Amino acid sequence: MKKILVPTDFSETANSALNFAIQTSKVFSARITLLHSYEVSSSFSSDYYGANKEFNLLMLSDIEKKLDNERKKIKEQYNIEVDTAISTYPLVEAIAKVAEEKSIDLIVMGTLGESGIAEKIWGSRTSSVIGSTKVPVMVIPHDYQWKKPSKILLATNQFRKEPKALNYIFELAGLYMASVRVSVFTDSDDQTAQTYLENKRNIAEYEDFLKSNFYEKTLTSAHLTGVDFEATIQEYIKENDFDVLVMVTQQAGFWRRLFNPSLTRKMSYNTEIPLLAIPAE
Repeated sequence: MKKILVPTDFSETANSALNFAIQTSKVFSARITLLHSYEVSSSFSSDYYGANKEFNLLMLSDIEKKLDNERKKIKEQYNIEVDTAISTYPLVEAIAKVAEEKSIDLIVMGTLGESGIAEKIWGSRTSSVIGSTKVPVMVIPHDYQWKKPSKILLATNQFRKEPKALNYIFELAGLYMASVRVSVFTDSDDQTAQTYLENKRNIAEYEDFLKSNFYEKTLTSAHLTGVDFEATIQEYIKENDFDVLVMVTQQAGFWRRLFNPSLTRKMSYNTEIPLLAIPAE
């Protein structure tokens, strides 16, 4: 865990993510890359007369200064090495390109805020990044206050055993010196008694598997039931004071649903703790 990528639009949401990356870098001795994606606008007429080109150059110069100021401030205050990058590609593509070029280990982004449409757009883009990147994404709540994680909740319904994803989780737990609890959710309305019993048996077997393969003797498990996954998991997190929620999934639609509230039910998470999304292999 040596390289962390933090996309920023200089908003409060992005700043919360940057602070998490800074504090994590102090624990891991990691290097931060601060990325801004500026999608250059163009049209035949404006380019012909040069007005749009001049505007874009001025904007890029201003962004470069802002990134450099952040880099210097982080170096002076925390003695953490920071690279900066500006991309004219759309955000998701820019993140993918920089992550690959710099062999990034972790992407840290903010999620939905309450201070205006810009924050909402940034939050929705976070869900798009999660659904497309091959690099784990740590999602930081808008108003999150840093706390070194000591309790991690791994939520699963597929009892994944891919070494790459699991190694990542337990390496992270080791670096934070955090305990891990693995949980499975059974929908009490939509799933049968047989599903309930299978999940109860499988979570116990999965706990044994993780303990024996990752030497996590303190690991525990839990079988959660309810009528709504998001509501159940949030309540369980609050009751047990977890610091990070981890999920391994390849369902892009799930992330869009989780991070984008409908008019009738706000389930954007407004998660109060960081959420680590690890892409399935």
